[in-house]
Amino acid sequence: MKFCSTCGNPVTRKIPEGDNRLRYVCESCEEIHYQNPKVIAGILPTYGDQILLCKRSIEPRVGYWTLPAGFLENGESTLDGALRECVEEANATMVNPHLYAIFDIPEINQVYIFYRAELAEPSFGPSLESSEVALFDEADIPWSELAFPMVEEALDFYLEDRKTGEFLVKRKDIRRPWKSRHASN
Repeated sequence: MKFCSTCGNPVTRKIPEGDNRLRYVCESCEEIHYQNPKVIAGILPTYGDQILLCKRSIEPRVGYWTLPAGFLENGESTLDGALRECVEEANATMVNPHLYAIFDIPEINQVYIFYRAELAEPSFGPSLESSEVALFDEADIPWSELAFPMVEEALDFYLEDRKTGEFLVKRKDIRRPWKSRHASN
């Protein structure tokens, strides 16, 4: 950040009075510009025993499979954002959403919040953001073609919980170097 979004004058990095972290501060109007983690909301969509995945048609990771998820918009709840992303990426309507997993990725200042939900009906399809959308049985999940670590982590949590029928809320930090447990698949 170089300029104040309030008055347009240059900003400097300093620790404001009463704070203990470096912040961008406008020397002219004294506005403090906080930079906080981005929140990504998504859905782990299921239909019966199958899981819905989207093949990305936009960067990053074009051509890789993912769960429907994206950056939260201002004025939007995490659930509303997750449901919106499912429509935008998979043209799918979900029912019975439940908070399921939170992933903190401190190195890139992101927090992922995933809900579990069921497809209202087996109706879905590609979009501007997804070149393909498909339901996968557990044995057919394209592990080596998943776009992001948190997608694999969420799927692992879900498949493990499905064995017991208990879907407790999960939380995990994802740090580099991250290693896939499915690298040979």
